[in-house]
Amino acid sequence: MINRRDLIKHLSTFPLLGGILGQSSLDPLSFTAKLPVRNLAKELGIRTFINAAGTYTFMTGSLMQDEVVETIQAASKDFMILDEVQTKVGEKIAALTHAEAAVVTAGCFSALTLGLAGVLTGMDSKKVEALPHLEGTEMKSEVIIQKGHNIGYSHALTNTGCTIVSVETLEDLEKAINEKTALMWFLNIQSDQGQIKHEKWIEIAKSKGIPTMIDMAADVPPVENLWKFNDMGFDLVCVSGGKAMRGPQSAGILMGKKNLIEAARLSMPPRGSTIGRGMKVNKEEILGMYVALDNFVKMDHKKEWKMWEDRIALISNAAKSVNGVTVATTVPELGNHTPTLKVSWDLAKVNLPVKTLQENLRNGNPSIEIMPADNTSLTITAWMLKSGEEKIVAARLKEELSKAVV
Repeated sequence: MINRRDLIKHLSTFPLLGGILGQSSLDPLSFTAKLPVRNLAKELGIRTFINAAGTYTFMTGSLMQDEVVETIQAASKDFMILDEVQTKVGEKIAALTHAEAAVVTAGCFSALTLGLAGVLTGMDSKKVEALPHLEGTEMKSEVIIQKGHNIGYSHALTNTGCTIVSVETLEDLEKAINEKTALMWFLNIQSDQGQIKHEKWIEIAKSKGIPTMIDMAADVPPVENLWKFNDMGFDLVCVSGGKAMRGPQSAGILMGKKNLIEAARLSMPPRGSTIGRGMKVNKEEILGMYVALDNFVKMDHKKEWKMWEDRIALISNAAKSVNGVTVATTVPELGNHTPTLKVSWDLAKVNLPVKTLQENLRNGNPSIEIMPADNTSLTITAWMLKSGEEKIVAARLKEELSKAVV
């Protein structure tokens, strides 16, 4: 794990970072009595819960690592030049991910929009200011996507003014490519829903001189995916920061070819009059994202995986001890690659619709969130559980299922 002193060492070429633990930390005015931390969730009546569901945005993703929080707090004490923060952090992220360059974005969705903006405009400031109005600019205007990959996230691409062209076969792809084609986009979590696989997608794009982008928002673990697609040859790679890496929920990473990252940054804050002006990432999030990534790359992933398996096994054993209940543990190949428990039951033996079970767990104390699968099954993951919460989930799940036994 990296501490604040190591962070300064890692970013030693960044002169402004010294201030994080520099003069302002010695300011006599900073030595004030600490006030009690307000419990705003309780104060405002906001429900908190045990997350046995997963890294869903509507559940506020994941919980930041302690070191990420410490980094954010420390960085908040000093002023820095935003571009310098992005440049220095981007260099470190690029080195970790085998990319030529990288930048921290306001989530993965933002990375998609900004990455395509960079492809469209290059370093032409007039084109940057014109987006999303492509007409009369000589910018290209079409993005090719496989039909099975077009599940809604492509809205980030149409934000630039581009239109989506859907293809299914290699023949469709060859016909779709024309002088208006700006980008060929690939959604990794849906890679099994398209006929054209990663390598072929890249091969055709390179033969036609068209940039490629892959969205791998929820595709770590495995940690190797952080550099796999850069090594494979995608020109731009986009990933969420607030899922398995446990960085800021509002942060993501855009990485890839240096010229495209530099162009994408022209549409990012602090510059105004751009489509990305509202996609602001503060210095605290940028530095926090770097620490989260660095820790994630260096952590003992086998140990982490074993912990998840043990927690799932405990919950599984509790659930299957109820008559009429069956369990199965699987690992999704694409997206949310973590041990996932499916709990199912026979309504003739356990008279409990899944929605009722979900509400009972949600309204209990402590509140627990799971994900319904169908009317008589649910899924549970353990990677967002705090230590000891697996015992609470196991006990409550068994309790609710047992009460419904016919």
